[in-house]
Amino acid sequence: MNSKSIPFLSHDQYPREAVILENLTGSFMKEASILPLRAEDGILQVVMDDPSDTDTIEALQFAFSLKIEVFQGKREDIQEAIERLYGAGSQSIETIIEEAGRDIYEISVDADADTEHLRDMASEAPIIRLVNRLILNAVEMRASDIHFEPFEDQFRVRYRIDGVLHEAESPPRRLQAAVISRVKIMSKLDIAERRLPQDGRIKLKIADREIDFRVSTIPTLYGESLVMRILDRETLVLDLNQLGFPSEMLEAYARLISQPYGMILVTGPTGSGKTSTLYTTLARINSLESKIVTLEDPVEYQLKGINQIQVNPKIGLTFAGGLRSIVRQDPDIILVGEIRDRETAEIAVQSALTGHLLFSTLHTNDSAGAITRLLDMGVENFLLSSTLLGIMAQRLVRVNCPDCKRAVQPDEKLVRAMNLTDAEREEIVFYAGVGCEACRSTGFKGRTAIFEYLEVDEHIRRGIVTGATSDSIRQAAVEKGMTTLREDGWRKVREGRTTISEVLRVTLDN
Repeated sequence: MNSKSIPFLSHDQYPREAVILENLTGSFMKEASILPLRAEDGILQVVMDDPSDTDTIEALQFAFSLKIEVFQGKREDIQEAIERLYGAGSQSIETIIEEAGRDIYEISVDADADTEHLRDMASEAPIIRLVNRLILNAVEMRASDIHFEPFEDQFRVRYRIDGVLHEAESPPRRLQAAVISRVKIMSKLDIAERRLPQDGRIKLKIADREIDFRVSTIPTLYGESLVMRILDRETLVLDLNQLGFPSEMLEAYARLISQPYGMILVTGPTGSGKTSTLYTTLARINSLESKIVTLEDPVEYQLKGINQIQVNPKIGLTFAGGLRSIVRQDPDIILVGEIRDRETAEIAVQSALTGHLLFSTLHTNDSAGAITRLLDMGVENFLLSSTLLGIMAQRLVRVNCPDCKRAVQPDEKLVRAMNLTDAEREEIVFYAGVGCEACRSTGFKGRTAIFEYLEVDEHIRRGIVTGATSDSIRQAAVEKGMTTLREDGWRKVREGRTTISEVLRVTLDN
């Protein structure tokens, strides 16, 4: 066969769905480096890296009694496609559900369902494959959470991707109890207990990397709702330069975290990236000369060379109690996952006052709000003014997809929110993703942080001592040149990294 007359196919021309031919195994395809493209009208089209391999072509003709039409492709592209379409994790959710329909009958979702029966159903091969497929899809899509939600007429599965929930292909409601039970078995939870919330963990190996999952269940009207938080260490960026800091703010923050003692706070709502910022900060200042101890609820990622403690209120290990013990461990740097109450706040301030560099988080809308929150908790003004070094507020915004980003003209109402001058309007070019396969038609791929850094100088310290309001502290910081969250967001809009509506979405409370 003359290879020059054989058309070449690139990997993007390969089929999206597997072409199923009886007795054509994945191992044979891999060994022969051959991929079926389509089989119709008496013709089987295949792509091979070696079209001169007449033995394989004759074997296919004999096995399927079809005329073989050959295309040429790269070996690595063919092998990747075989793994994707025919590998262990390739079976579609639809196919698995069909199998489950044959192998499994409806299970009652009420509290009286037989536990052993549930366990047996959750251990059936189709249910195991279905749950594995849902988890694998979520990891491949870079999801941070998987939500299993029972309703009266459906069992819904959603993935949180870049901070926004997207509906996934959901199993039928009759498989609800089996799917939930399977995840509970994996996370060592009590499948017989369906009336009380439970928390567990799973560690799975996916594509040669270990991924932790934090599992939470809660009873609802139509069964247990379950959420899996995906903690993939490979997605954790431990480089301050990559978090999204403006250069001048990064320099100021780098100076701040090199201080020998004092308290540094990171604020923002749940899911704003506070933990990532603090982990990256600790990785930056970690050294053989310093002992770093963290107290977290829970420990999300394991950091090399850092002593990490997980609080456990059930046995009395609280933030306040744990912090008292940490101070006796002769640490240089302490991370308290969150300041939630007066006792923890007071011990944290005392720790910072006695020669420790202490990091923690608070759930406040902006940096100035952290000061009034601590004062409201009962921390003494003069102690707070003596220990507080700086406050970083942050949010996460979705980044325009680089594959489909285009220049656009936003709605005039959105543009007015930026308060641009006429000259700035002439210069600025707005960008947005129009949607493509790479970003699943959302227009966004990945997230970056926007920041607001409040440095506690003498002027701010006087405001703390005199009990100034958060608005007056914020105004004083802005007059000194503080970049607000929204202003940093506008900077990233000008850079073409995100959109006006995305910045407004996460800063409506500022």
